[in-house]
Amino acid sequence: MFRPFRVDAVLVQAVIAGALSFAHLHDLAEAAGQSGWKAWAYPVSVDLLLVAVWRRLRTEASGLAWFWFLVALVASLGANIATAGLLDLDHVPAWLRIAVAGWPALAFLGGTLLAHQPTTPKPAPDPAAQPEPVVERADEPEPVPEITPPEPAPVLPKAPVPDAAPAVPPALVDHARKLAAEHRTRTGTEIDTATMRTRLGIPEDLAGAIVAQLA
Repeated sequence: MFRPFRVDAVLVQAVIAGALSFAHLHDLAEAAGQSGWKAWAYPVSVDLLLVAVWRRLRTEASGLAWFWFLVALVASLGANIATAGLLDLDHVPAWLRIAVAGWPALAFLGGTLLAHQPTTPKPAPDPAAQPEPVVERADEPEPVPEITPPEPAPVLPKAPVPDAAPAVPPALVDHARKLAAEHRTRTGTEIDTATMRTRLGIPEDLAGAIVAQLA
């Protein structure tokens, strides 16, 4: 079963534009002194350079590819403008003759550089490689705040320990007891430390110790 034939407007437009550009390039090359088959070879050279640039731009948009794209575009667009009546094709200037004569070498250089420029291939995905499993991490416990130990309390100086009561000889105690009884009979009160010290002629601490024992 045959499919119905449909005319692609874009393809028709491309054929017409290509044919007109081809003819303009041929006319310009012929006016610049390239007659016969050489005039027909110029449009082919320009179009082939455009195709080579287009293929390079599809794989890698490098600066070299864009440079030669501009060169081929200027050659094609310049021929279209030159043959639009702005240039007298019967009296072509010398610089244009030089440019047309040098085009083959320029086109060959551009095509060679584009063909032999190394490309950086994109790494193909490995079908055997498997994605790494996603490991769900358990919730980490919250950090325990660091507890600063309290500063030690300052050490206070110890109070001086009073000296132990001096030892009292038993004979002195007996004598003091007699003096205390006499003092009690005479005054009706217990003898105090000062009186005991005066009567015995002893230090105050020793007198205090005696009075404590007699109490």
